Amino acid sequence: MIYLLIFLIILAVISFLGLVLVFSFLLAILKGAPYIATDKKKIKSILNLANIKECHKAVDLGSGDGRLVIALANQGAEVHGYEINPFLVWYSRWRIKKAGLSDSAFVHKKNFWNVDMQPFDVIVVFGIGNIMEKLEAKLESEAKDSLRVVSNGFLFPSWDYTDKEGQIFLYKK
Repeated sequence: MIYLLIFLIILAVISFLGLVLVFSFLLAILKGAPYIATDKKKIKSILNLANIKECHKAVDLGSGDGRLVIALANQGAEVHGYEINPFLVWYSRWRIKKAGLSDSAFVHKKNFWNVDMQPFDVIVVFGIGNIMEKLEAKLESEAKDSLRVVSNGFLFPSWDYTDKEGQIFLYKK
């Protein structure tokens, strides 16, 4: 009887955690773009186009599992990621700590629309088509003139990209 009770408690805990995980992903999809991991080849292109220097401050908008935050920090930049999915925020922070980058890589559980973009030298975004117009307007009004934006797969409606590798586009303000 005691084993049945233990089994039911474990099953309830696992079910609850599963629901929390599913809810987290659904919330992120409804409030923004779905989580899609960036593959290693695209990360290499992003890093090449971003041309990170140690003095740079970079941001990943919708940072997912933190792989780009970590990659950019490994190039020497101070990097901030913004992510609304609490599970991915936790997982990113764990990966950053494991990588030994806690002094230069940070992931915030916050919607990037509420963040001033002025401090950043490099912005990386894997946005979806319907946010690019609004993001372009935000960057026009907030970002510094020397800004470099690397977009994974999606174009800004009015800006012309200055370079590209496959479907990774570089914009300079």
